[in-house]
Amino acid sequence: MKTPNFLKNYTLPLLREQIRALGEQQFRAAQIFDAVYSHKVNNFDDIATLPKNIRVRLNEEFVFSSIRLQKVQESADGTKKFLFELFDGRAIETVLIPSEMVTEEGTPKRMTICVSTQVGCPLNCQFCATASLKLKRNLATAEIVDQLLEVQKYIGKKITNLVFMGMGEPMLNYDNVMNAVSIFTYGEEPLLGSKRITLSTAGVIPGIIRMADEKSPIKLAISLHATTNGLRNAIMPIARKYDLKQLGDAIEYYYRKTRRAITYEYILFNEINDSELDAKRLAKFTRRVPSKVNVIPFHDIEFTNPTGIAADLKPASDEKFRTFIRLLQNNDVTVMIRSSSGEDIDAACGQLAFSNAVADNVVQQYSELQL
Repeated sequence: MKTPNFLKNYTLPLLREQIRALGEQQFRAAQIFDAVYSHKVNNFDDIATLPKNIRVRLNEEFVFSSIRLQKVQESADGTKKFLFELFDGRAIETVLIPSEMVTEEGTPKRMTICVSTQVGCPLNCQFCATASLKLKRNLATAEIVDQLLEVQKYIGKKITNLVFMGMGEPMLNYDNVMNAVSIFTYGEEPLLGSKRITLSTAGVIPGIIRMADEKSPIKLAISLHATTNGLRNAIMPIARKYDLKQLGDAIEYYYRKTRRAITYEYILFNEINDSELDAKRLAKFTRRVPSKVNVIPFHDIEFTNPTGIAADLKPASDEKFRTFIRLLQNNDVTVMIRSSSGEDIDAACGQLAFSNAVADNVVQQYSELQL
């Protein structure tokens, strides 16, 4: 099925080219951008700054929206999981996480959206439910952008932070992800500032190097989870292509070029990567450049019927978790503890795989397309 010509696939420079090809003046592109991203119009007919004949032409040439909301689930902690249908009948999930800290008015100080970048994922990380879906395709730029716009429209509040940590490996859809970043950060009052956007990678080194060379303004997080090549190879097959030395060298290169600190993500598994020696090795690895470590509880993915090493992964005990944190702190590591927001609706880290949406037509269609 041919991908529709989605309007939100285009950054401002690319949209200028499109508008010029239609025989219109280039300044119309900025008017469209302002209407869509600053004034949040929902269709071309609402762009009052454009003459009617141009609006008619836009309706003929472009598709305004790229995703359709099918279902919203809300956790007891306020986390929301959104199921979106795509143009080809496939689906993705997006998560909205409100912070526990609130303003004087009682609203969350931060609203963080966890955005997907692929339909499924090819990396087969053993702790991640999305791996069970395999890769179907990359998301178009518009399908990435519309996740933020649709969620923001649904909640009626401004999203303050964005993380590329949903379904898929962002570095394997690099161009579309960075085009989305350009759109998010456009204008004097952007949808998001670049310092409020984080890209998390399992360690795709060409993408890390490219971010460094392009001096990408967003933050970089590394999904690490192991301090030896043997274990990392077992739970993250991409490590067979890029080992820890190569990854560390790429991170040093990134820091030299950007002078931006790194965030490491580390899921604690019982009796697998939670020893004192693991903590010491992790501290040594992170000292190569200024960094912090997000320690993450392992979240259940039994609903994917895991096999092999995935079936043996269990969360570290509370005592082991606290001990590991203390060991890192004693080794001068800046540590943050990632909450399990949305775990009761399978929206926590590593759980995105349509577990609670099997009755929806969109998911049935998605399953049929995998056959």
